[in-house]
Amino acid sequence: MFAYLDDHRHLGTHMSASSWMMLGSKMDYDFDAHEARLVGSKFGFHGKILGIALSAEQVVTIRVPPRLKVWEIIGVPNLWVIGRYRMGFEIVPESSSCRLRVFIDYDLPQTAPARWLGLIFADVYARWCTDRMAKDAAAYFEKTGAQTVASTS
Repeated sequence: MFAYLDDHRHLGTHMSASSWMMLGSKMDYDFDAHEARLVGSKFGFHGKILGIALSAEQVVTIRVPPRLKVWEIIGVPNLWVIGRYRMGFEIVPESSSCRLRVFIDYDLPQTAPARWLGLIFADVYARWCTDRMAKDAAAYFEKTGAQTVASTS
């Protein structure tokens, strides 16, 4: 399970595909040579929504296979609804399955109008993002016959 989730392309499918929450747009990921699989590894995403560029650079800060991975924004992100964030997942073994917990702690953007949008939409967007990560992973593992329980916080 950890190996699959350790590939950020799997976790980021909700942002790399067009959706209503992304206003029909998608983001492209960039990775360093370690592809976000080591502490200190850098990666990011960029794209446009409604013709306006968005981007963020991130770094892996904690990686404890097979149970925990955390990454966070470095520098100043160019985002609409949330600002700097710390995000990750934890895999907790249970008797006949594993519980996947996806989490995010975020700040609001620093400047208007993004800060105003954040006051209205940040909680909804953060919940959508963590829910998508957890549900997409659960769906993948259910196809392989694994027993999973997805949760977010």
